[in-house]
Formats: sequence, C-alpha cells, structure tokens
Amino acid sequence: MSEHELDATGTLCPVPVIRVQDRLAELAPGDILTVHASDPGATHDIPAWCRVHGHTVRACEENEDGVRVVIEVGGG
Repeated sequence: MSEHELDATGTLCPVPVIRVQDRLAELAPGDILTVHASDPGATHDIPAWCRVHGHTVRACEENEDGVRVVIEVGGG
C-alpha cells in the first residue's frame, strides 16, 4: 500500500471527479489517495463515483481550505 495526493482545488464539477478517475486508474488496489478540492459538491460527487466503481471512501470532510476526501483503491 502506498499513499498519494491529488490537488483538484480551483476546479468545478465534473473536473474533480474526472481527475480522481484518472489518478485511481494509475494506482494499485489498497493504495490510498487523498484528494483536496475547493468545489463543495465534491463531498457528494466523489463518494458517489467511488461507490459505483468499487472504491472505499475512508474520510470525507469540509475544512477551512475546502474539501478533503480519502479514498482506498478497490480491487478492480
């Protein structure tokens, strides 16, 4: 397992989800991807996309900097 970061700040839907999709395609099952976004819709859009595609959201929170979503890459 390895940990990775993705900065999607400054983008609006659907760009954060597209960037997550592209980045997860490069990672191995069990890897962790922490996504930083400024679009408040990312708290709904990214977890919904992960459910459909078999990835697990470990954390999803809004903070003073925007949104942070922690994803565990699913098995494929």
